[in-house]
Amino acid sequence: MANTAPKLRIIYGDCTLGIKTEEKHYIFSYTRGGLESLKKNGKEWLYRETQPTFWRALTDNDRGNGFGYRSSMWLGAGLYLKVEAIHVAINDQAIELPIAPVNNRYSNQEYANTVEITFTLAVNTTPQTTVDMTYRVNEQGDLHVNMHYHGKEGLPELPVIGFRMIMPTKATHFDYEGLSGETYPDRKAGGVPGVYHVEGLPIPPYLVPQDCGVHMDTKWLEITRKTTLNNADKSQEEFSLRFEQKDSPFAFAALPFKAEELEQATHIEELPPERRTVVTMLAKVRGVGGIDSWGADVEEAYHISGEEDHAFSFIIK
Repeated sequence: MANTAPKLRIIYGDCTLGIKTEEKHYIFSYTRGGLESLKKNGKEWLYRETQPTFWRALTDNDRGNGFGYRSSMWLGAGLYLKVEAIHVAINDQAIELPIAPVNNRYSNQEYANTVEITFTLAVNTTPQTTVDMTYRVNEQGDLHVNMHYHGKEGLPELPVIGFRMIMPTKATHFDYEGLSGETYPDRKAGGVPGVYHVEGLPIPPYLVPQDCGVHMDTKWLEITRKTTLNNADKSQEEFSLRFEQKDSPFAFAALPFKAEELEQATHIEELPPERRTVVTMLAKVRGVGGIDSWGADVEEAYHISGEEDHAFSFIIK
């Protein structure tokens, strides 16, 4: 007879919601508005909480056509998000937000088949807009991530819309199924579909650091590391985390730097040491243009409207 007992253990903290399976442990922060810990087989995968992101480091073509001036609002917008509302559902039934003292109603032996938490985040733009981030953990312990950006009339075009995870240590390599090489919406005709292995987190040696490393039309991505920040963990065995498409293929970038770090460096030697892995799952990516670098804008089909809604989803296995 099949075991139908609930598989997810829930920990109702004063300021956090914990979900535990045999292999995985998730902690969501009510104050920070995202996932602040993801452990798989005892290995931590987060250095900072997960957040939506709206900025990419400007390319030479962005600078040439003045895109940074027109859309600079988005650089700060993703850095200072405000938690506006939180909704929690257990087994698809909404419950009162289980912060203190409400969480005292629960024991330390609470179980469920599914847990879902949605953060509505206010984005510091003019006019102000919001993003809904929904995290759903199923019976298998997989994390389904859904992001919905609400467009507002009067907002400038976006560089990207995505979801960023900063990992504690640098990846040894990553593997993915998608298009070969670096591709962008207007630069993917030469990409060949297949399964690819990439050593390290390569950064092109541009004289002026800028956005790079995007891979379009991806079905799955697997990031592999072998070190942690846990001083008691002496193991050097590699361990991996897998991302899979849900409704449609996604774009991603896996780099050792945040977009803000690339943006601040005017020469490659100004970049900081490579310590982390920054994985950005991308719903939309602005084209790179390249018609010329002295004023020609990206073709219209490869713009991202700030006035329209955008949504995407993926699964962390």
